[in-house]
Amino acid sequence: MVTRTEAIAALTAPGQPHEIVEIEAIGRRIRSFKNAPRNLGQLYAEARSDKPFLVYEDERLTFDETWRRACTLAHALVNDYGVKKGDRVAIAMRNYPEWMIAFMAATSIGALTVAVNALWTADEMSYGIGLSEPKVAFIDQERIDRLNMLPNLPANLQLIGVRTTKPLPANVRSYTDVISGPEKSELPNVDVLADDDAIMLFTSGSTGHPKGAVSTHRNVIHALMSWELDLVTAFTTELIARPPADAPQPASLLVIPLFHVTGLHSVALSCFRLQRRLVSMYKWDAAKGADIIEREGITNFTATPAITGDLVVFSRETGRKFASLSTVGGGGASRAPEQVRAIDAVFEKAMPATGWGMTETNAIGVGIVGSDYLRKPESSGRVSAVLDVRIVDEAGDELPTGQRGELQIRGASIMRGYYKRPDANASEFVNNEWFRTGDVAVIDDEGFLFIVDRIKDLVIRGGENIGCGAVEYALQEHPAVVEACVYGVPDERLGEEVGATIYANAPVTEAELRDFLSTRLGKFQIPRYFHFEREPLPRGATGKILKKDLRAEAAKRLAARV
Repeated sequence: MVTRTEAIAALTAPGQPHEIVEIEAIGRRIRSFKNAPRNLGQLYAEARSDKPFLVYEDERLTFDETWRRACTLAHALVNDYGVKKGDRVAIAMRNYPEWMIAFMAATSIGALTVAVNALWTADEMSYGIGLSEPKVAFIDQERIDRLNMLPNLPANLQLIGVRTTKPLPANVRSYTDVISGPEKSELPNVDVLADDDAIMLFTSGSTGHPKGAVSTHRNVIHALMSWELDLVTAFTTELIARPPADAPQPASLLVIPLFHVTGLHSVALSCFRLQRRLVSMYKWDAAKGADIIEREGITNFTATPAITGDLVVFSRETGRKFASLSTVGGGGASRAPEQVRAIDAVFEKAMPATGWGMTETNAIGVGIVGSDYLRKPESSGRVSAVLDVRIVDEAGDELPTGQRGELQIRGASIMRGYYKRPDANASEFVNNEWFRTGDVAVIDDEGFLFIVDRIKDLVIRGGENIGCGAVEYALQEHPAVVEACVYGVPDERLGEEVGATIYANAPVTEAELRDFLSTRLGKFQIPRYFHFEREPLPRGATGKILKKDLRAEAAKRLAARV
């Protein structure tokens, strides 16, 4: 059988579609795909076809129809709104078809497209818009209501309302009116370079204000092509079965917000070159999602552990096996091994897959699929062919295989930097090359990466350092636990005690969890305090659980007991 190393060497050799060459870009030496589209506009243009692309409720647009709408909107942005290369264009709305059309139009004319977290409060939106200073913002009705509560919107900000249900305020123009002119089939003549800025995505803001991560067209496109290479490699090494030539058009169900790098890159933008149909929902609901999977013949399902867990439970309860599903990917957080095995056992033929990436890496880093994932369910996978990873100690010295330390990463998909934050760029990059991830990891002798904790994500209990990740991992092994967040809470005697907030899909008690953990953790690691939520745990823009908020809530509950 061909090994992964052999397959990648053959697939990236001179003359191959995924040929890799070494170049310099934004001051860094990188490995680059020689045949990559020059910019996102070229990526969209090359994907034009009569195949269905955007599906929402009973609406359907082909790739070509979507392209023409994006071209029409791009001309309107240039001619009616004066958007020039380098200007910022913001998008703040649900996963409507217009989100993708606006994104295509703005990136195609060289605008820096700002993906605003649609879940933000009015004050948070005010911060994000104030930081990025967009010339134009696309917003739906909920965001119009929220923004109009703000007293200090930039005076020159032009708002375009999408799917509005109320009379428009004086400062908002209807999207329908904006694209009502003659339909265009070509983009405006703007010279967009590979290393021009393309997108700004916001970090989760787990400490202080969220930072705007700015990536170039090359950064984004190399993430997409890296996943393509990984897919072909998996076919070549027989980790997953290659679909027959006459297979139906593949389709992805979009259940992660498009302002999230997983939803935008891993799901939506990956559809273009692979000619996948992109099916979106107003809001995730397991029963409705199951109906859509069967009706649309969804082949690819990428979701957070909580959403995947919902679907697994629904399948078990109803006996529906979702025969069309070929892969169930992950994003935003790691899965518990029990869920990995459940995907393989519950669905008819879907193979589990996951990976590790960040907003700052454009969602790629390492990946794992199929039998490799079943064999090593705790791993996030092996590194992309256009990236390098290393594990370093506190002094920054590289550690040998098998030793834990901070994970650092470099390569073609790593963002240019944080917007207007030279201080953060200086602290997070080593010599403008290696990016400090803040994750503690181990790489084994086969090259598989294991994320084991977050740096300083520790509970110091009576002098003992307890890694929160290890306790969360053990809790997620319990079949009833979908999500677990572990943190330190103040304790007069020990300094800190271990607390945990749990989201479960079946009844479970503190006593049952403690008994379950007794064979997996040391006694001192088992949480003293448990809190159970009836809904999935709150997450930030990048999908990470808001541990800081849950810790603060736990401290308040304990203080109220005294």
